[in-house]
Amino acid sequence: MLTEFDNMPDNARLWIYQADRPLNEDELSLVKKHIKHFLSQWQAHDQDLKSAFKIEHNQFLIISVDESFSRVSGCSIDSSVHLIRSLEKELSLSFMTTDCVAFLLGGEVKLLPFNMLKEKTALQLIKPETKVFDNTVKNVAEFRQKWLIPSSETWVNRYFK
Repeated sequence: MLTEFDNMPDNARLWIYQADRPLNEDELSLVKKHIKHFLSQWQAHDQDLKSAFKIEHNQFLIISVDESFSRVSGCSIDSSVHLIRSLEKELSLSFMTTDCVAFLLGGEVKLLPFNMLKEKTALQLIKPETKVFDNTVKNVAEFRQKWLIPSSETWVNRYFK
């Protein structure tokens, strides 16, 4: 059961998929079409899942499930990952970029490999006030409050010392 993301409760479970590049308008349209279709019939143990999604900065796909309605299962999570993998193939990109951290620099999303953070902070290309996307947030409340925060308030802070 597909609903609006803004209507999801604070405790709704959340997954963030970070693409390795921004999506163009045609790709955004295709992703939205596939995600809407999938979520409108997504189930766990024959129970509809109340779910929502949004795309941020043309690069982050956020999917949420209200588990107070129906609990998500391992099989239902697997089916969502299968959808993400099929989108990756169709679009020739990766939504599972785990070797990079995303920053908001000059109003644009910039991905930096983890092994370059020390160098970039030493050069002051990444500063304590530089916003970082924390894709490890677990629910909608954390997403709204802690997804995009200054680097000094995250694990990146260790590189400023």
